[in-house]
Amino acid sequence: MDIDARGPRFGAAVTTAVLAAVLITGSAWLLAWQTLAFALGAAGGVARAPYGWLYKAVVRPRIGPPVEFEAPEPPRFAQAVGLLFAGVGLAGFGLGVEWLGLAATGLALAAAFLNAAFGYCLGCELYLLVRRVAVRVE
Repeated sequence: MDIDARGPRFGAAVTTAVLAAVLITGSAWLLAWQTLAFALGAAGGVARAPYGWLYKAVVRPRIGPPVEFEAPEPPRFAQAVGLLFAGVGLAGFGLGVEWLGLAATGLALAAAFLNAAFGYCLGCELYLLVRRVAVRVE
């Protein structure tokens, strides 16, 4: 079933704020929270992730029903990509390799910002590229 296209963009806006706060404060705990949010989104889809739930419960009732839908697979894949970068960032901070934590968090922040500000989902585009390559290989 397709999802409201505004939901992932809202989630990206919240993610942008969280990851910016991580870079400002250096908080590994906050990055751990975001890593968990990515994990839930990758495992259950963006509608079951914390920011998806917040969107559905608080934001969507105030802005009305969706008019544009999208397939859930690309945003779910994007959550898995975010999980990878957040996990690397968390490992960097946890192991005392601060530059790795900052770099991985910064890359995740850049991707989230592109989605939130411009509606351009890098993880979704990567999903489509992987699908095209997989079809050619078969």
